[in-house]
Amino acid sequence: MTDDRPQSILSHLEELRWRLLKAFIAVLIGGLIAFIFANDLRGLLEAPFRAAAPDADLQSLAVAEKWGVLMRVGLFGGVILASPVILYQLWAFINPALTSRERKWAIPIVAAMVTLFTAGVAFGYWAFPRGLQFLLGVFPDVENNLRLGDYYSFALRFLFAFGLAFLYPVFLFAAAAAGLISSEKLASGRRWAVLIVVAGAAAITPSGDAFTLLVLSAPLYLMYEITYWLVRLVLKK
Repeated sequence: MTDDRPQSILSHLEELRWRLLKAFIAVLIGGLIAFIFANDLRGLLEAPFRAAAPDADLQSLAVAEKWGVLMRVGLFGGVILASPVILYQLWAFINPALTSRERKWAIPIVAAMVTLFTAGVAFGYWAFPRGLQFLLGVFPDVENNLRLGDYYSFALRFLFAFGLAFLYPVFLFAAAAAGLISSEKLASGRRWAVLIVVAGAAAITPSGDAFTLLVLSAPLYLMYEITYWLVRLVLKK
């Protein structure tokens, strides 16, 4: 009797290779587009710094530092632009293993992930100037002249963290669709949700002021409530 298992594993690995290649090409194309508009993106990313510290400067202290910053900006922009393709390739790879019920929710979940991640990045960009102003003002007597690469690394990590934070309702809904949690569990977990949301908001917002913490915590918890009602009314669980 012929064992088809090794052949099956090889076919899955081949499928995964092609999916990863397509995702990589999408990131490359997105990165090239972002690279074309690199100066515009630089203006957007440096605007919070200019607003928070108008008398300070960004300094390049290495020969290739500016080039490295351009590469990071291009990669970040490429990932955002290519995110629909990346998520589609992920869905296409796992699609054969999904049940018909799970397939029904796959495309809406992918669309929600793209939308929420983009919204999170946009929201993070809005909150960034306040956090930056707080951090740069800790020692008023110390001049703020930041290294170019350090500033961009911090800014991109900050925005990426906000994008990821906005994705958690999708994972809750997906878990409910898979039967792992129910609306009753979400309802009973509200207190823990508030605690986790506030702690998470405090972790990704560098400023310690109550306004910024409230502004981030409110939409994050609102998304928890929306997820609860979607699970209850749409999934009926």
